Amino acid sequence: METNRSSIAENLARVRQRIARACEEAGRSPEHVTLLAVSKTCPAGDVAAALAAGQHAFGENYVQEALDKIHALAAERPRLQWHLIGPLQSNKTRVVAEAFDWVHSVDRLKIAQRLSEQRPAGLPPLNVCLQVNVSGEASKSGVSFDELPGLAQAVAGLPGLRLRGLMAIPEPATEAEAQRAPHRRLRQALEALRPVLAPTGAPLDTLSMGMSADLEAAITEGATLVRVGTAVFGERPRRAG
Repeated sequence: METNRSSIAENLARVRQRIARACEEAGRSPEHVTLLAVSKTCPAGDVAAALAAGQHAFGENYVQEALDKIHALAAERPRLQWHLIGPLQSNKTRVVAEAFDWVHSVDRLKIAQRLSEQRPAGLPPLNVCLQVNVSGEASKSGVSFDELPGLAQAVAGLPGLRLRGLMAIPEPATEAEAQRAPHRRLRQALEALRPVLAPTGAPLDTLSMGMSADLEAAITEGATLVRVGTAVFGERPRRAG
């Protein structure tokens, strides 16, 4: 069931206001924070409604579901930017390399190598972020802080990719400092990588962190891209399977 087009537009306006307020409080320009509308489990019509309201970047967790939407909205492809933010299996790298603009969830060199090799020659390099397990949770994907420099150096040298920065999904927290701490660690990790990777020319300009519940904390700590789903598209049913 598709969400009302006007409610999506209203939700987007509210989220943009939250981003603007957070930026003002942090002494940052809203122009330096990109809103990624997380459209997982939403029908293509909801993406079209958000596009009509001026939203162009969309995040998807499930490859096949995303491909269905990409195909359904093929006529709008020049106006859309598709980001994969969910786990990526080796057997899905080819279709992702062919269809997406960004992948945020790279945490293994094997995945990065396959994406680089399978990126079509006629397309620009695929933008990637390295997913870091900032909370050290055994159940979470992501490279450890200790392994991050080695992986970053290897990925920065792959010709089909453009290493843009880091991504994380911290443990949920309600207290402000508890929300800020993992985002701060991710920012510090990116800052530490910049001089090391400077010779590679990797931009390292992206911190993909912050969601509906903690985007203010993430922006305070330097997020350049916030991934917001519920606050844009509303509560959605749990995906079957």
